[in-house]
Amino acid sequence: MLTLARRLFWLAVLGGVGYALYTTWQRRNEPMPDGPAEWPPFDDVPTPVRGGAPTGRAPLPDLGSNASTDAPLPDLRDRATTRAATPSVSSVEAPVSEPAATPTNDATWVDPTDGTCPIDFPIKGNANSGIYHVPGGRFYERTVPERCYATEDAAVADGYRRAKA
Repeated sequence: MLTLARRLFWLAVLGGVGYALYTTWQRRNEPMPDGPAEWPPFDDVPTPVRGGAPTGRAPLPDLGSNASTDAPLPDLRDRATTRAATPSVSSVEAPVSEPAATPTNDATWVDPTDGTCPIDFPIKGNANSGIYHVPGGRFYERTVPERCYATEDAAVADGYRRAKA
């Protein structure tokens, strides 16, 4: 019985040494890249906007409807600044409390519902990293949003940057 155990031990040692030599040989014969990795350039990198000035870029189309994408979506910032500049009669007379859970069209971001962004706010913002993800991006599907934005400009104005991949 002792002889069988010794033979199995030496067989295991010999197998381990053989495996180590094989992996070392495989690593030495790996092809090495000639230069640094080439990544596709980012053509559409948003620039931060200060003071809320429009950048001239059209907002993202509504991906959830069957409507034509030829007509641009309305710019939500213009309506928000117009309403803020002219106080309405109802806001001067008596404040009316509205439910906070209902997002309005004037909001630049909304909270996600059940871990997903609404159709009108497709851009996912991650507050931990300060990065936002656009539909079709590499990590868009796996990103759990903490904020949902209607446009990239709204996310940039809130201090987020676009995901690199």
